[in-house]
Amino acid sequence: MKIRKWIRILHRDIGYIAFGLTIIYAISGIAVNHVDEWNPNYVIEKTKSQIDMTGINNSLPDSILIKLILEQLNETRNFKGAFRSEENRIQIYLDGNTIKANLISGEIENEFVRNRTVFREVNFLHLNHPKKLWTYFADAYAVALVLLAITGLFMIEGKKGITGRGKWFTALGILLPIIFLIFYL
Repeated sequence: MKIRKWIRILHRDIGYIAFGLTIIYAISGIAVNHVDEWNPNYVIEKTKSQIDMTGINNSLPDSILIKLILEQLNETRNFKGAFRSEENRIQIYLDGNTIKANLISGEIENEFVRNRTVFREVNFLHLNHPKKLWTYFADAYAVALVLLAITGLFMIEGKKGITGRGKWFTALGILLPIIFLIFYL
């Protein structure tokens, strides 16, 4: 059997196996590339409101302050903790919500956090947070990509293959990262 036939078979079958992981890594890669513009893992919404400070003052124990503030906000989420960042400010941590309260003015800032569906999961895998067995699986995927790149070079013969115009595209694919490295380093 010709070597090119085996190359096509390998390229095809490895490509089928790598399809799902390629989509995961591509989506996550785009998201992570723009991390300065948005949080790919979480949607964060901030709102401001005001509460009535009647009966609320700094001398009250934190547990009572927190109860009074949460009652006014009709907040029923699970309480996780609290922290006094300053004498007149308290931060209250709930499931999926952080409340920052000014104990003088009654100004409230709510910060709601929820998972960004799909992006959080693909980033979790792409950034190798699972560790353990996933590390070896991701390494195998990287080897599969190398094999796809190499076998892809030899899929087509003649003037459209690597000995024809393919050599110019291959050279361009090698030069572009080098040019960016020179430019940015």
